[in-house]
Amino acid sequence: MSQTRTAPQKHPEPDTTGDVVRWAAFCCVLVPVVLVWYGISPAAAISAALGLVTVTAACRALLRQSERGAAQLRAEESTPHRVCHGRTGRGAHRGGRHTGGNTPVD
Repeated sequence: MSQTRTAPQKHPEPDTTGDVVRWAAFCCVLVPVVLVWYGISPAAAISAALGLVTVTAACRALLRQSERGAAQLRAEESTPHRVCHGRTGRGAHRGGRHTGGNTPVD
């Protein structure tokens, strides 16, 4: 029996940043409710909620910026690099100390 292989299908990457932000928003609602339930004043619970919202917004901004940077890096890696002939590239051609030793060649 011969089996035909099909090309692997690309699955979309999960939106982990969105998941984190959704959980953080849920916690921003849940924490003040729990605080009021346990006897903390509503003003203190609202203050805690505002603090959590601020931290969540800052983390969301940092996560989105990190995603954009990673996407840009992937895009740069997938594009072919331009070759400049006649110039010295990176590595041993730039001078400096060489670690090969001073053994004569026969």
